[in-house]
Amino acid sequence: MAQFDTLDIVVLAAIFLATVAWFTKGKYWGITRDPYATSYAAANGNKPGKTRNIIEKMEESNKNCVVFYGSQTGTAEDYASRLAKEGKSRFGLETMVADLEDYDYENLDTLPEDKIAMFVLATYGEGEPTDNAVDFYEFITGEDVAFSNAADPPLENMKFVAFGLGNNTYEHYNSMVRNVTKALEKLGATRIGDAGEGDDGAGTMEEDFLAWKDPMWTALAEKMGLEEREAVYEPVFAITEREGLTKDSPEVYLGEPNKMHLEGNAKGPFNAHNPYIAPIAESREIFTVKDRNCLHMEIDISGSNLSYQTGDHIAIWPTNAGKEVDRFLNITGLLSKRDSVISVKALDPTAKVPFPTPTTYDAIVRYHMEICAPVSRQFIATLAPFAPTEESKVEMAKLGSDKDYFHEKISNRYLNIAQALEAISKEKWTAIPFSAFIEGLNKVQPRYYSISSSSLVQKQKISITAVVESIEIPGRDALKGVTTNYLLALKQKQHGDDHPDPHGLTYEITGPRNKYDGVHVPVHVRHSNFKLPSDPSKPIIMVGPGTGVAPFRGFVQERAAQAKAGENVGRTILFFGCRKQKEDFLYSDEWNTYKEALGDKFSLITAFSREGPKKVYVQHRLQEHAKEVNELLLQKAYFYVCGDAANMAREVNAVLAKIMAEQRGIPEAKAEEIVKSMRSANQYQEDVWS
Repeated sequence: MAQFDTLDIVVLAAIFLATVAWFTKGKYWGITRDPYATSYAAANGNKPGKTRNIIEKMEESNKNCVVFYGSQTGTAEDYASRLAKEGKSRFGLETMVADLEDYDYENLDTLPEDKIAMFVLATYGEGEPTDNAVDFYEFITGEDVAFSNAADPPLENMKFVAFGLGNNTYEHYNSMVRNVTKALEKLGATRIGDAGEGDDGAGTMEEDFLAWKDPMWTALAEKMGLEEREAVYEPVFAITEREGLTKDSPEVYLGEPNKMHLEGNAKGPFNAHNPYIAPIAESREIFTVKDRNCLHMEIDISGSNLSYQTGDHIAIWPTNAGKEVDRFLNITGLLSKRDSVISVKALDPTAKVPFPTPTTYDAIVRYHMEICAPVSRQFIATLAPFAPTEESKVEMAKLGSDKDYFHEKISNRYLNIAQALEAISKEKWTAIPFSAFIEGLNKVQPRYYSISSSSLVQKQKISITAVVESIEIPGRDALKGVTTNYLLALKQKQHGDDHPDPHGLTYEITGPRNKYDGVHVPVHVRHSNFKLPSDPSKPIIMVGPGTGVAPFRGFVQERAAQAKAGENVGRTILFFGCRKQKEDFLYSDEWNTYKEALGDKFSLITAFSREGPKKVYVQHRLQEHAKEVNELLLQKAYFYVCGDAANMAREVNAVLAKIMAEQRGIPEAKAEEIVKSMRSANQYQEDVWS
């Protein structure tokens, strides 16, 4: 056996290490870092070392105003950004925007008295906090709130302003901002100005916000000794063209949501930051008329770690229509540069780039910017200095300052940003900094749909039921729903159309780098409190006209399966309504199958609104069945409503109180109190939208 001396061992070790180093170069070391790359590429969670101490964050970044937001769909986040920007440009405040879930709250009692906290809080569902505000809400409204110091009251140094986003069709209208304001004041904080309330139910959210903020700024300036100055646009983001990169460069994002997707190795957990690219197993049309569409789709989640429970929601991540992408790039003078690669870098350490870079103008506009949403009056006013002509500059200023004129010319026609710019001037708007669009337009948000299947029956497939939105508006093309028309294009592709083009909109349905080819759609699941009783023998009453029937198809599907398995299933009544039996009676071929399994336990009561001399709706049918409805409620039946919040759900609530009053011989006010207590006990549940 050969003998090795010390020198031999050292030399062999050196050769081995050199070999390892050579083969790992560029993978574990010697990696060229992109100086413009953003930290957004991480799919989930906070970056290592990121502080959760908001006071520390404000001190190290020299901020004196923090705008917290609780947002579900992105609107509250947008308002928070607008407040921060206005505070800086008009009053010289050093502002930052803060997601409530990114920070701890125990040290809010150490906020110095020369700093200001703002809260922009959306109310979600039945008076609940948004997903990112749950921990904050539970902390600040808790019985024994423990702060870092022992001061009494603990928040005596805090000065705050608050604005809420709500919907008056819900019973707990704007409860988040009301309850948080009350809790902060109870803890010794000083509110400046009124706590504002925006009403999505009345369609006045934007004007409510604008009407609130001006007197708020006046009160804040007086309290804090702020001096107003002429507002000048200061970009939050630097845009750098990357001449060494093309759209085919592997490190360039073409719409991928994060680095895992870019590199082709997406893995869970799949959530609101990281979608699963799910195959569409089946799609079909369930209306029988040519001028309207309603889609049934089966989304296959077997290749993921996603799971759902009956009554949950599925989120669809949409893509903007090619027609609107082209319109935006054309009017802003970016059409010829659509595939140019750019990096976007935050100029403020507290600002977040809302998408991963390097990327292209086309990818940003197609996958990340809410370019199809109605444009806000405040954003029009912001863009006025960049108008291409003096005439258009004057027009922009007038639109930004006169709410009636803006309503007549812009919001009454539901114009998006590109349509509005086209209407004001056909000249190209090349002077608008691209940063202004990133700041002023919301990030594209996933759209949520009630799942229309039972997880007991089909664990690995999620059913959705969606009417394709198309609204006729005088003086413009029909308003098309972004997501439902995208789903229609996917359905057309699945049924053999190589170039699906619903309503001339065109969609990049194969996704970035063809990663969605084979008919895939990005999704995640959001869990809901809209649930069947845990005891299947409990009776249930469901009211779901139109696509409001979606979760109830899942409920009935589940109860039919339980009955087949020999379980004792309680009385199950479904009130369904649509226009005509032969046109839009959803799942008409399925209900008899469920009836066979459930027998007399199941009743489907229909209201076809356009088949008789008078329009008949589900609330009328409910009244007609007052006796049985009341008897079941006395047996502690669960009552469910899904669909339109503004009219149907409100009227069903009123009819139910009327039924109780008449059947039980009690005053209507007493009956209304019973309905309220049913809601509090989760015996009355709603899954409604405005």
